[in-house]
Amino acid sequence: MSSIAAFANIPTTTLADILGHERVMDISIRPLWPSMPRIAGPAFTVQCPPGDNLMLHAAIHRAAPGSVIVVESGDVDFALAGGNVCAVAQRRGVVAFVADGVIRDIDEVREARFPVYARGVVPIPGAKKIVRPLNEPVRCAGVRVEAGDVVVADEEGVVVVPAARQEEVLRTAEAKLAKEADQTLDAWEEAHRTRIDKILAESGFQS
Repeated sequence: MSSIAAFANIPTTTLADILGHERVMDISIRPLWPSMPRIAGPAFTVQCPPGDNLMLHAAIHRAAPGSVIVVESGDVDFALAGGNVCAVAQRRGVVAFVADGVIRDIDEVREARFPVYARGVVPIPGAKKIVRPLNEPVRCAGVRVEAGDVVVADEEGVVVVPAARQEEVLRTAEAKLAKEADQTLDAWEEAHRTRIDKILAESGFQS
């Protein structure tokens, strides 16, 4: 299993513990249909100005199989994509869309089980006029994303692992999960209470 594929076994909660707030997208970016599987893949980055979706439509024909297309937009008035765009992306091996914006045709997307993490849905399509370069750094839901960064998303949220830290973060995450799997709830409770009581005592709390 490649290291990127292995990230599909790592919960975003574990990655957030390791990487911190600045690598976690804000809560507006959510899975758009229920019980969406965790996804992981290298970012293919796209910039779409408000009201225009040309470059996302261009990206689905250019992103390599296994990619997660990450879109900077911030627009909630015009859809970045619809059912056919998602279907073509899925057919070409794109793993998911993570979009700081909205899409439409959610019934088709849900039926096809194509993962989309975005702000929501709106029925109005965007224009196709403005050209921007692909695979440039973008800012999506508060996080800087560069082409090749590892994007991991599940029902808890979306985390971006810098490409340069990919192997280190994966090793740390796997070790953390292994340690947690070996710990009983009784042991966790004892360690947790000891830690909390220590913090309270140092702060002058009197029980």
